[in-house]
Amino acid sequence: MIDLASYINHFMPKYVTERLKKLLGSRNVRLKGAKILILGLAYKKDVKDLRESPAIEIIETLQSKGAKISFYDPFLPFLKIHEIDLKRIELSKNNLKTFDCVIVVTDHSNVDYNFIKNNAKLIFDTRNVYKRGGENIIKL
Repeated sequence: MIDLASYINHFMPKYVTERLKKLLGSRNVRLKGAKILILGLAYKKDVKDLRESPAIEIIETLQSKGAKISFYDPFLPFLKIHEIDLKRIELSKNNLKTFDCVIVVTDHSNVDYNFIKNNAKLIFDTRNVYKRGGENIIKL
């Protein structure tokens, strides 16, 4: 029997990367050079466990394609693994406006998603945190 979590974690990063490329392309933004914010690194909600986290592969894949990656995770101040060496950014209005896309990878409870919705150009929601959507929100 296939473990659903393992299945999702294996295929989700590839799907997210390809879908992001199309989303950005529809807005005349190339993936190479695009500024992407990964929101949530942990394997699951409200923990700091990175084991089996799809965020790692998403970051590695996007970086290999020339995207400029930043992250925010309230539980992790930095990410230094494999070829990734990043520090958590501050979630400010000015910072959010600089990103071509925010990808919600882990839906931590203590993140102000309404603030992000009101200040981000584009949100790719892979966790259905935005039940009602919006003009700047694309759901998985």
